Amino acid sequence: MDDIVASLKPEVNANIPDIRSGDTVRVHARIVEGERERTQVFQGIVLGIGGRGVGRSFTVRRIAAHGIGVERTFLMYSPRVERVEILRRAKVRRKNLYYLRKYRGKAARLKDDRSAYGAR
Repeated sequence: MDDIVASLKPEVNANIPDIRSGDTVRVHARIVEGERERTQVFQGIVLGIGGRGVGRSFTVRRIAAHGIGVERTFLMYSPRVERVEILRRAKVRRKNLYYLRKYRGKAARLKDDRSAYGAR
């Protein structure tokens, strides 16, 4: 039994930092189109992090053209995720920010977390 648990233990991807809900991130994901492979960048706010162990995932939401919200879920330990950059940290008091789905424009803003940048 211990062998099975050890084999399912996730290998920590060095390209994925410690992300939290409310972070504005830029995810570089590999997309396969036929025989070709390219990197696609998806930038948005992390709505939530779910799962445990190998099945850990995070959901990123961005506003596309004409104000349409687009959400995409990435597996944390997937080889398809090349790297994740944290652009901003927000001060949030919830684990999942699903309430942001009903807000538009300035109403959907999150308060900036000053402690993430160090004392100034």
